[in-house]
Amino acid sequence: MAVVEALIVSMHYNCRLHLATRDEAGLPMILNLFPQRPDHPLADGKELKRIVAELLVERPGNAVDEVTSWFESLKHARNFRVDHYFDVLRRLDEAAQPHLRRLARDYIQSRHLSPAEKSRIWTRCHGFWNEVAASYSLCLARARLDPRRKGSDALKASLPLAEARLLAARRCQLKWLAYRYAAAGPELWQALGASYLAAEQAGYAQKSVQLYPGQHGLSNVQQQYTHALVFCLSSMDGLLPEQIELADRLIAHFLPAFVLFPAPRPDSVYWVDAGSGEPPTRLARRPVAVAASLRYLSPVPALAALNELTHRLEHGDLPADLNLGGEYPPKLVLTVLRHLRPYWAQQPPQREHRRHPIRTQMTVLEGFEQCYMVFAGATLQLQGDPARQQWLVDNISLGGFRALLDGSSEGRVRLGALLCMQAEGSDNWLLGVVRRLGALPGGVATVGVQVLSRRARSVDLRPRRSGFAAAVAIPGICLYDEHGAAADVLRILLPLGGFQVRENLDLNLDGGLSVLVPLEVEESGGDFEIARFRRERVG
Repeated sequence: MAVVEALIVSMHYNCRLHLATRDEAGLPMILNLFPQRPDHPLADGKELKRIVAELLVERPGNAVDEVTSWFESLKHARNFRVDHYFDVLRRLDEAAQPHLRRLARDYIQSRHLSPAEKSRIWTRCHGFWNEVAASYSLCLARARLDPRRKGSDALKASLPLAEARLLAARRCQLKWLAYRYAAAGPELWQALGASYLAAEQAGYAQKSVQLYPGQHGLSNVQQQYTHALVFCLSSMDGLLPEQIELADRLIAHFLPAFVLFPAPRPDSVYWVDAGSGEPPTRLARRPVAVAASLRYLSPVPALAALNELTHRLEHGDLPADLNLGGEYPPKLVLTVLRHLRPYWAQQPPQREHRRHPIRTQMTVLEGFEQCYMVFAGATLQLQGDPARQQWLVDNISLGGFRALLDGSSEGRVRLGALLCMQAEGSDNWLLGVVRRLGALPGGVATVGVQVLSRRARSVDLRPRRSGFAAAVAIPGICLYDEHGAAADVLRILLPLGGFQVRENLDLNLDGGLSVLVPLEVEESGGDFEIARFRRERVG
């Protein structure tokens, strides 16, 4: 057979017909009379079936690593018909999904993983989504390169699924970056937009498909792109990883209610240029020029559905069709819903105070106990505290500041952590809480801190029982506003669980006795809660 092929090639290689009939590899099309076998073991159907079966019973970490390696090797495979190539990618991808869900659950929920173990899971899962996205992208590029070939023609029915999976993989890249509070670069946004525009041009951007076997509901390319946009604009840097996962599930639940249009509508809130490589932007800043790749997003219909779900959960009603991928306490779901609400509103939240660049060192102590000691005047006892940190502040506003930390601080700063802080050269201590985490190139972490009070004061509160104050005091930190101690309603920071709605407290401050009547908990953090009390003076 090899001799016959060589003879045919020598006779016809230079004829005019064959000069115009080379295949995508640059070989004469006459060789298609003797099709070459793919040079990859997964081209054999029996071998592929055996490997997929073994993957399903493999340990999660090993299975994901093996599938990632297969994807890497397939990028260099030759002579695959493109429809067969997609079938191999699809089956490997599906085999990895239960293992990816297990690893993600361990990453966001396990309290016993060491930082090194969490880092390995992150690297493994983020690397998988990079490889599967690159593989689907290569497959679609091959199909578009020569749409008239037999394999490309056979793949046409699967193009909506292939493109939707590609966008889903890119969206998962966004999510795993968000777990580390890192922003997506222009390359990822460029890839997301290019896939969406290609599907729209081909006419299947809204073709419904089941993304994975057994997955709840149907999806399409436009919904996957919209999901990525909504995920980005929902401020994930203010949520913990478990809350980020829950927010992602809630976005998927409300996704059909979001509206993406090529022209602005009265209820449009955000816009994106799908061809620019930029993330979505609020319409407070208009596009500089009109472009065919501009799209406008309205979250307003989704906000109505979100408000309805919030109301039902507040009254103890958990809808049966709410698929969150696991069991979550209603209180946690409500916390995430309330976080999403302002970003899906007609008027999203805007910065209240202008930032000012600055370069100064800040001494920082974390935790309720340390903060209580500082505002009780016991700072000398904390001079040698090993948890004492030095942060570099690079901008500041009336509401708070941003600090830069090196990569060695990863995992040490928690979202929602209570802080007491003193700027270099100042005698005054501030009380604040970590609201946002981020990451910059070069391993630099960013911490966004909201200042709760600029003149807090530690107090002792005694529960009033049967008209008498208890002997054991509850520590608290009074958050004075500009009106100081004369206010009729006080905000007091307590240790977590210190607020009892049916228990009045005695407060002895500057020689004056007051009874504090509990009103409500304003906010809860890792080891604290902020409560509001009505102040009634005695005598």
